[in-house]
Amino acid sequence: MDVGKWLEYLVDHARILRWIAYVLLASLVVADLLIPSTYDRFPWESWGGFGALYGLFSCVLLILVAKGLGYLLLYRGEDFYDD
Repeated sequence: MDVGKWLEYLVDHARILRWIAYVLLASLVVADLLIPSTYDRFPWESWGGFGALYGLFSCVLLILVAKGLGYLLLYRGEDFYDD
């Protein structure tokens, strides 16, 4: 199969693929809640769903820090180089 046709197929079926990904992620969280962990280094790692919540909060924090650094260090006004 040609790569272009394959990518076009994925774009055409994006809604279905997105819902499949959502169901897969939700089922992983449910499995984490139902199946106890056998090896935990810290007590909070044995809590059901801790890994999913930790991943969500750390991604949001990473995005917020990156946006803050961008506004602080990178973004300039439209007339920054004008005299």
